[in-house]
Amino acid sequence: MSARPAPGTQVRPMKQLDIDAVAAIENRSYVFPWTPGIFRDCLRAGHQCWVLEAGTQLLGYGVLSAAAGEAHILNICIAPEYQGRGHGRRLLRRLVDLARWHKVQQVFLEVRPSNPAAIALYRDEGFNEIGQRPNYYPAAKGREDAIVMALELLPPDGSLQWPPPD
Repeated sequence: MSARPAPGTQVRPMKQLDIDAVAAIENRSYVFPWTPGIFRDCLRAGHQCWVLEAGTQLLGYGVLSAAAGEAHILNICIAPEYQGRGHGRRLLRRLVDLARWHKVQQVFLEVRPSNPAAIALYRDEGFNEIGQRPNYYPAAKGREDAIVMALELLPPDGSLQWPPPD
């Protein structure tokens, strides 16, 4: 599926005023959602918090933490009613572009094994499974492991120069 922008959609930085709409999507999407306070904390901490919108309607959001040469996608979500249209791919690519802007060498994320659509998207975008975190996620009957995935970011020219130039 293409990550071409749908007409009238844009990716922009999240604002405090978006938190209620973001939390509403989070609550519709997950049995164990992040709280509005977690999103506020991410904004306060200076994480890269972005939303995808069409007009005044939020379609999804993503949160990226970048430090010490690596980045971590903390949360990425498209509202259930807008999934399957390339929006997740577009938002994921924006987060990876932000990681490149921060000059990181790797981007990490965790994903539930019970989320095959997300796993397929991440693999399609170049992420590889590098491990598991046992009992990472809360689940209806206890805990669920997380698959840890990583994406190696090469310089734009594709060279394998190490360390990368500043």
